[in-house]
Amino acid sequence: MTMSSIRKTYIKSIGGAIVMFAFAIFVMPPLYDLFCEVTGIGGKTSGRYEADIAGVDESRTVRVQFVATNNAEMDWDFKPTVFEVKVHPGQPTPVTFYAKNTTDRDMVAQAIPNVVPNNAAQYFHKTECFCFNQQPLTAGEEAELPLVFIVDKDLPRTVNTITLSYTLFDVTDRFAGKVVQLN
Repeated sequence: MTMSSIRKTYIKSIGGAIVMFAFAIFVMPPLYDLFCEVTGIGGKTSGRYEADIAGVDESRTVRVQFVATNNAEMDWDFKPTVFEVKVHPGQPTPVTFYAKNTTDRDMVAQAIPNVVPNNAAQYFHKTECFCFNQQPLTAGEEAELPLVFIVDKDLPRTVNTITLSYTLFDVTDRFAGKVVQLN
């Protein structure tokens, strides 16, 4: 091999790696979101929901269960204050989650929701949720995190139980030097 062909191969390899990283960072996330939206896979909930006050379906009761987990790098105490509620579709329901920063440093967290079964995600609406914003807590600080949700009256009758889970992530590095200012 000549030095020229080695250089060409090296440049092509570097260019290919740059294209692959750009594809993975900029193209794949929107494609994944679209795939989840179209197929209903992934249990992603939508953002803030404006309540439809057209009434409550009192002929039906749905169990809603709550689960809280921490990402591997997250050292907070994080849990629902109730583990299950029974609701009528269309009924706004408030619940809270508890969080405590058990570390000796100020941190910022972000909760990511998921709904199971996946086909229930489009019928589970949050009108208020701590997951809409980052949650800054100073070292040792604790907080009650509010959630208000509505199970849509159009939820398929085959779904009697919905599980809402949150995974809490440490996003402090995105706010380096600004945690105290966020409080």
